[in-house]
Order: sequence, then structure tokens, then C-alpha cells
Amino acid sequence: MSKPNILLITSDQQHWNTIGAFNSEVHTPNLDRLVREGTTFTRAYCPNPTCTPSRSSIITGMYPSQHGAWTLGTKLLEDRHTVGEDLQTAGYRTALVGKAHFQPLKSTDEYVSLEAYPTLQDLEFWKTFHGPFYGFDHVELARNHTNEAHVGQHYALWMEEKGCANWRDYFLPPTGTMDPSQTYKWPIPEPYHYNTWIAERTNALMSEYKDADQPFFMWASFFDPHPEYLAPEPWDTMYDPDTLTIPEMVPGEHDQNPPHFGKTQEEQPDFSDLAETGYGIHGYRSHHYYEYGTKFRLTEDDKKKLVAVYYGMISMMDKYIGKILDKLEELGLAENTIIVFTTDHGHFYGQHGLQAKGGFHYEDLIKLPFIVKYPGHVPAGHQSGAIQSLVDLAPTFLSMSGIPVPRTMTGVDQSDVWTGRKQSARDHAICEFRHEPTTIHQKTYVDERYKITVYYNRTYGEIFDLQEDPGELSNLWDDPAAASLKSELLLKYAWAELGKEPMPMPRIHHA
Repeated sequence: MSKPNILLITSDQQHWNTIGAFNSEVHTPNLDRLVREGTTFTRAYCPNPTCTPSRSSIITGMYPSQHGAWTLGTKLLEDRHTVGEDLQTAGYRTALVGKAHFQPLKSTDEYVSLEAYPTLQDLEFWKTFHGPFYGFDHVELARNHTNEAHVGQHYALWMEEKGCANWRDYFLPPTGTMDPSQTYKWPIPEPYHYNTWIAERTNALMSEYKDADQPFFMWASFFDPHPEYLAPEPWDTMYDPDTLTIPEMVPGEHDQNPPHFGKTQEEQPDFSDLAETGYGIHGYRSHHYYEYGTKFRLTEDDKKKLVAVYYGMISMMDKYIGKILDKLEELGLAENTIIVFTTDHGHFYGQHGLQAKGGFHYEDLIKLPFIVKYPGHVPAGHQSGAIQSLVDLAPTFLSMSGIPVPRTMTGVDQSDVWTGRKQSARDHAICEFRHEPTTIHQKTYVDERYKITVYYNRTYGEIFDLQEDPGELSNLWDDPAAASLKSELLLKYAWAELGKEPMPMPRIHHA
């Protein structure tokens, strides 16, 4: 039998409960199709709730503290071994279309970033650069989320090729001319939206590989529904805000939590003990405020509208995921292609009184939608509670392709779990977070029932019983009745960090 193709489809910052098959308020017919035709894993986790670390873990099979890109603003160094290198050696074509984000927006004396200014917007450079890039022999990249000023790279070139000479009108200065006060409705025509670009170029590359009779590893990397909350017509008004369930904080839920949890609900909180200004993009701040367009405080109507547009962004993305799935069928490749749909991390849109993301390891932020389809190998229409982690993708892809897994990959081979031969391959997941230049530094261990979060050089923490308290409203850290549980979980966390034989690479980086 020929080697299987691998199609990885990812969204960006998508809450785990935003697939229509499990949430009737969201319309996702194409993701629902994957649910019917594959296995949905209900306990999948990211290794870090921000973009660069998790995305780097996907291709290295290593935790952020091991591969070195441990926070936003760091770089995954080019000498890190990636899954694409092993697949190329085995005869695969490897490609990524969409968001990479393995490198920061700024180059430094220490390292140069291709995803940084001014290269980011040097369109002459991107006309001739398509790789190699971290094990991908072909890349077509963009950096912006909706109307961010960071637009450029291959996406800008594609818009010009499509005849969109005025593309700068749809993006913020200094690259574009869009009014910063524009919210919710993105005036960009759908034919020029990056969803259209990703689907079109993914399909073109899959066709090319089919014609060349070459197996491929294709990563279609979507940008939505990462804020800002903007969608073109008619997706911006697809959902009526007044009919949606809007998450909100439960009164008193932060009473037993570490001090910074409650502070997020204050008007002008003081996070100076954490070396935090209160204005960190992914740090700790007041969640009464949310900088969006020219808004600095969300009204109740805004909180409803952003959920409606967030769902609209997901539904629009689903349409273009459908175009990729349809093309795979049309090419006759679906039966021999492993498809994985997931995201890099989750999202808050009111849960626990929080917005967007930051240093909080609630399930809303670290648990992921995760679907696997491989006809004749992965059970169809099945749900599994087997714990998954994004660090497991690389070794599992290699294993299912008959390729040896390098010892440097510390993720777990999930192939027997995906195919239904084993109930589980891991008994816990680890999630790391550290945000410089603050002192925020935490790690979470989560098993089948419990979750414990510890903080560097702090005596507080969190313990949640996910079976009895799935909403994570009752922190057991200081509960005398949970003292033995706390000791047991701390030991489990310590052993998980040390690793079991064969020993993983030591965690030599900061996180």
C-alpha cells in the first residue's frame, strides 16, 4: 500500500466547544462531516496557550521548554529537527499555506526573523521565496489576523494577482488605510479573504502532488477565529447576538483562586507584584476593558456581538475547509489521506469573566477541538476521551507513515489510539506558560479527572476536579479535605516533569 497523505487543517484560537455537531448554536456543516466520518477526541490539549510555542510543538514533537520557542517573541531556531524533514527523507512533499508564526515580528542581534519587518512586507522577496522553511519544501505565508497591519508576504501577492489592487484599503496603517474604528464588519470582499486564498492554494498544491504521484504532508493553517472580531458580509450578521448563550463569570468563583484572578475583575488592578503593568497583551489586566478598534471598554451589547462574529468567523472558515475536503474527494485521495483538524489553543469570550487569552489554564484556553479521519483505519462517528496533546502529532504522523520516530520527539505516538487498537496512550497532559518580561510562569498537569496548576516561586495554585466541577468554579488548592489529593497530584506532576524511561530531552529552556 502506498504511504498515506497527511492533511493537517488548523484554526487559530478556537474554543473547543464551537463545532456544530456538539453545539447547536454554531453552524459548521463541514467540520460536522469530519465528526461523522472520523473520531473526535474530547480531551485534546495544547502544550502552551499561545501561538508560537504550540505551533512549534506541532512540527517538532517537543514541548516549548524543549524546542526553545517558549513564548511569543521568541524564535524556533532553524536547527530544530522537524517532522517535515523526516517525511521529506521518506519521499513526501511537504507544504504549509497560511499562518506559520514560528518567528517573531522583530529581528534582533541574536537572530534574524523572516516573519519580521521589513522582510514581512518586502513583496519582491516573497515573489521568489517559498522555502525551505522548517521542514516544508514549499510555503505560502501570511502573518496578519483579519485587518492587522502585518499583512504582506504571499497573501498580499495573491491579492494583487487576483486583481485586488486596492487591498491596502482593508488593513490597518502603516501598510493599509482602513479606519481603525471599524468593528465587526470587515469590508474586504470574500473573494479576497485569506480563507479563500488558503483553500485555493492548498487545493492547487494537492492537485500538483497528485499529478506527480507523490505522497504529501499538507498543512492548511487558517487564521480565524483569532481576534480581531471581523468578518465580511454576510458572515458578520449570520448570528443574532440576542439568541446566543453568552458565557460570564459566576459570582464568587474567584474567591478561592490566586489573587490575580479576582484582580482581573477590578477596574484598575495592581499587578506590580508580578512585574506586570496590567496592559500586557497576553498577561494580566482588567478584563472589564478590551482594546478593540477604538473601543477601550466592551458594553454588554459588544460582548454579545463579539460572540456572534466569532461564530461567524468559524462558520466562514468551515465553508473553505469544506472546499479542501471536496477537492480531496475530487482528486480521489480521500481514502488514503490522514486528516486531522485542530487548533493551536483555545479562547475566552466571557468564561470566568475573561476575554481572549493569557496566563489562565482553564479548559476554555488549553483544551482543543480535535478530529481525526482516515477511512478504514480510524473509526467513523466515534468519540474518545483519550488524552491527546499537540506534541503528539509529529510522532503519530511518522508512525502512521511507517517512519521511525526520532528520540528527540518527546510527544507520544497515538497511532494505536487513533485506530482504535488501544484505549489510551498517555495518562496526562502538560501545559506550560511563561510571559516575559513579567514573572508569570506556570505549568499545569491534567489527568483523566484532576487538574493541578503550579506557579514558579509562589505558594498558591489551582486544583480542579473536572469530573465533579467541569466548570472549574471550586479551587481545591487550600481545601483541607483535599490535602492528600494535593500531595498526590504534586508528586504526579513532578514525575511527569522528570519523565519516564526512555528519558526525554532535558528541559533546558526557560519555560
